[in-house]
Amino acid sequence: MPSLRSELPSQNRRMGIRYYAYAFDADQAEEALAPPLTVIGSDPLADALGLEPGFMIGFTDFRQSMPERDFLYLDKAWPHLQRITAPLSLGAGARAAYRMFEGRVTYTDGGFTWSPWVRALPPHEVPLIARDLDTISDDDIEASLGRFCSSPQALKSELAYAAQFLHRAKLFVRSVASEGRGFAYMIR
Repeated sequence: MPSLRSELPSQNRRMGIRYYAYAFDADQAEEALAPPLTVIGSDPLADALGLEPGFMIGFTDFRQSMPERDFLYLDKAWPHLQRITAPLSLGAGARAAYRMFEGRVTYTDGGFTWSPWVRALPPHEVPLIARDLDTISDDDIEASLGRFCSSPQALKSELAYAAQFLHRAKLFVRSVASEGRGFAYMIR
C-alpha cells in the first residue's frame, strides 16, 4: 500500500508556499467556521514579517506584527510537519495533529498560480491537537524526514528546520488550547 507521506509535494520549500495560523476566541467560532478567511489577516506575510499589509518596499526587524498567542507562522516547514503527522498508508488513520497541517494549495494556470488551502479548527478540537503535538519528538521527525533526504547533511539541515517550527507550533497550540480558543490556518 503506498504511503501518503511519499505523495506529499517536496518542492514547497523552493516554491514559496507558506503556512499561517490565526487564533480566534470561542465566541467567534461560528463566524470563523463559516468562511475561515474572516479571521485570517489580509496580508499574512506582512503579519509574519512585521510589515504593513500590502507592503511593496519597507524595513523590518523580521518580528511578526501580531502577538505569538494570536498568530503562528511556519514559513515553508508545513510540508515537513504534514509528513510527520500524516497517515502512514492510505487506509491508516492520521494523528490528531494532522488536522492542523492537512491540505495543499490548488494549482491553476499550468502550475503558475495557486489557490490557498484554508481551514478553521474549532476550540473543542484544539486540546487534542495540542496533546498529540506534545508527543512528537526529534526522533519522530528524523524517522519521518530521513526517507526524503539524500545525505546526512541534508537530513541534519531539514531536521533542524522542522524541529524549530514544530516547537513554535507546539507553543502556539498549547496557548490556544489553554485559553479555550480555536484557530484558522492558511497554506498559501
